[in-house]
Amino acid sequence: MTIQKHFILVLSYLMTLLMISATEAKEFNLPNTHIVPINDTQLARQYKLFITLPDGYNKNAKKPYSVIYYTDAPMHVSLLSSASTFILKETILVGISWQTNTTGALKERGVSASRVRDYSINKSSNTTRQAKYQYGQASAHLAFIRNSVFQYIEKNYAANPSNRTYFGFSLGGLFGAYILTAHPDTFKNYILGSPALRGDIPLLTKLSNSHTHLNANVFISYGALESKLADHVNEFIDVLQKRNDNSLQLHTTVVNAAGHSDSFPMVGVRSIMWLSNQNTKK
Repeated sequence: MTIQKHFILVLSYLMTLLMISATEAKEFNLPNTHIVPINDTQLARQYKLFITLPDGYNKNAKKPYSVIYYTDAPMHVSLLSSASTFILKETILVGISWQTNTTGALKERGVSASRVRDYSINKSSNTTRQAKYQYGQASAHLAFIRNSVFQYIEKNYAANPSNRTYFGFSLGGLFGAYILTAHPDTFKNYILGSPALRGDIPLLTKLSNSHTHLNANVFISYGALESKLADHVNEFIDVLQKRNDNSLQLHTTVVNAAGHSDSFPMVGVRSIMWLSNQNTKK
């Protein structure tokens, strides 16, 4: 056999192996996690829920499971499910995706475009941007969560409605701050990671002052290198502290040597540890 024929034979063998490997390759799925579609019937918007069940989950358990609800599900599901598996026990995680049936300018902006509409609490002063992206619909998105998401989870899973936690980062943190001040009874615990609060403190203050008691445990964190964001977060922390509200338990922390994006994984783990301690105290 000539060298050329030998080379062709070896190449054909390698190509066959590659084709077999490609055929056998499978997408990896997170353990105990499944995705279900859910509709906001009031606004004809479609979303997905990323539901992670704890090991040994029992739908007929005598003691219902605590639930962590979090926004930006596709970005956060991996870290939060891993941290929860190692640190928390008997907790269900429910991630809420971005809208999946966007149209027009929102669709053109990308898969996560609806977050700027759903998590923001004020309209944009730029009329063109406001018309395109419809800022300031946090109230409508919260109504969807309270009326549809909670109902679905608590009907189909052994979920404890009196032990709900919210986790949000960046714009999701702003959304959490809005829920805390507008409808504090929605969750028992609030985790606000690097909340994007610029321009929103006046409204949050007004909303906060409309309640005598917030009755919540709140974890707020940001990265040490987030200097501009830190000013607004500290202003919000000051608003909460000045309430002198004994029903509000506030924990704040600054992640060393971290900016906005790289603070997230550390905030995720630290907040889950904080939540575990809250459950232990209870």
